[in-house]
Formats: sequence, C-alpha cells, structure tokens
Amino acid sequence: MKKTHKIAVLGSGSWATAIVKMLLENLEEVGWYVRSEYTKEYLQIHHHNPKYLQQVLFDINRLKLSTDINEIVDYADSIIIAIPSAFVDAELKKINIDLSKKNVFSAVKGIVPESLLILGEHLKKFKNVSEKQLGVIAGPCHAEEVAMERLSYLTIASKRKSLAKNMSADLSSHYIKTTYSRDIYGIEWAAVLKNVYAIASGIAHGLGYGDNFQAVLISNSIREMKKFIKKNVDNRKRNIDRSAYLGDLLVTAYSIFSRNRMFGSMIGKGYTVRSAMAEMRMVAEGYYAVKSAYKINKDNDNSAKTPIIDAVYQILYKAADPKRQFIQLTELLD
Repeated sequence: MKKTHKIAVLGSGSWATAIVKMLLENLEEVGWYVRSEYTKEYLQIHHHNPKYLQQVLFDINRLKLSTDINEIVDYADSIIIAIPSAFVDAELKKINIDLSKKNVFSAVKGIVPESLLILGEHLKKFKNVSEKQLGVIAGPCHAEEVAMERLSYLTIASKRKSLAKNMSADLSSHYIKTTYSRDIYGIEWAAVLKNVYAIASGIAHGLGYGDNFQAVLISNSIREMKKFIKKNVDNRKRNIDRSAYLGDLLVTAYSIFSRNRMFGSMIGKGYTVRSAMAEMRMVAEGYYAVKSAYKINKDNDNSAKTPIIDAVYQILYKAADPKRQFIQLTELLD
C-alpha cells in the first residue's frame, strides 16, 4: 500500500464494483460515487454491493463513499467512469467541478445516446477534457471473473504512456495483467461494437443456430468491426487480433456472463425488446450502441459494409423478424 495519488470510480454496477476491488489491491483508499443512498448505507453496514458481485467484501474504512458526485470528483486526481452509457450523460451533467484538471478514464462500453459519441469524444466536446487527459480501460474482462479472481487481462489506452502506466500499476495484481495501447478511440469503439456482435451471437443462439454458424458469424464480426473503425473512426494501422479487439469480442459473444448475448438470445427466442429488458433487469449496452453505430455509418458518405450491424438494428429498432433477418444475413457471410 504505497501509493498516495487519489483515484475515484463513478458508478455502482458490476463493472464499477469490480474496478473498485482491483484498485484496492494497490491503493490505501478509493473514492466511490454511488447514486443510491440505499447502496451507500448497505455497503457501510454489510460491506458488499447489495445488487452486484455480492461475494466481494470491502474494507469500508478504505472506501470514500458518497452519493454526491461532486464530492468524489473533487477528491480524486484520476476518475474512472463506469456508469452504463444510457445514464452517463445525466450523471456528467451533475458535475460542476472543472474536469480539465483531472485524468479521466472511460470504462464505459457503450455510446452516449444524447450525443451519439463514445465517452472520450463526449468528454472532449462537453466537459473540456483534453485528449492527453483521456484514457480507456478495456479488454476481455468480465466483472464476475474479477470477483472470483480468475486471471484476466486489461488494455489501458492513452496517448500518454506515463498515464497508462500509472493506471496499469493501480489495476494490476496476481489475477489482473495489463497491456498498453495508444489507440484510445479504436479500442473504445471496439468495446462498443463487440456488444452489438454479442447480441447477434445471442440471437443466433436463440434461433437455434449451432457452433459452426457462430464461428462464421464471429469471424465476419471482427472483420466488420475493423472496416467500421477504419471508415468511421480513423484509418491508422491496428492489429485487430489483439485482446482489446478480438479477445473482448470473443468473451462477450460466447461467455455465460455476457448480458448482451443473453439479451440477444431472448430476442431470438421470441421476446420483445421491452420484455427482454424487463426480465434481465440489467443494461445491455449493445441495444443503445447499435442505433448509434448504424446511424453514424449510414451518415458517412464513405460508409463501411456492415450487414451484421444492419441486421441487429432492423431487429431491435424496426421490429424485423429475427428468423427472416438471419436467413438473409447467412447469404452475406463467408
């Protein structure tokens, strides 16, 4: 416990809870913003999150807990935002502290619906956060496996290697290994798009497609992801086979812990979007992401060919029949 710089996590879901656990392996104290007074009081009494990763016990004396987002932002030198994308804009609007003096890391795996931007771009545009202050935490790392301390890998992306290196040290432990990347926008977009493809994988499962088709679907998905990022983000060279891209896609498309795959599977089995969301009681980031990705690509004069994104969009937002859409999709894959 040697480090004295202050880090805070915004959010109280499973991923935020897992990040707090990782940080406490290395820091004396971690700031933690939770929106609900009930969650705060429950943590103080029972030492675990009442809704997520309940097996993770916290030393409450090492947590600076607050339901006041400005108190936690003011406390920290570096902030990790781990709020579901559907709610992040509303929470950011509560912040009246200047974020231009903070390091801000996105652990949000979705699009901000109000701006149709990934969080890093949203922070630049609306919160005066410069590119050199931005970081991204991504990779094939389910919160549930962090809770069980199963070996997991994270990629820390930043234009400043020193910033990424410091955060890597804060998150690393015997069960967390980290790597570094400068591709902050490509990696954040990959974290968004893999949820869309996981929904597609889930729909296929729900419709009764087998492992052979799943392999073809995911092979096409990673190539489609590469084309989307190249056309709509930037055309820098990136190794799409790295864990932050392909690895994250694979675990999200196949894992039993994947809420996006679960959501897709329910849709494939005949659930409506509303009924699937109600039964899950969790946010499937890919639902919001596919609308933004579809629109961004269609608005681009030099758009990428994205048959998988298009099929998921038609099913979720245009009430297209999943079975018919996937029959058409099978003719477009190779």
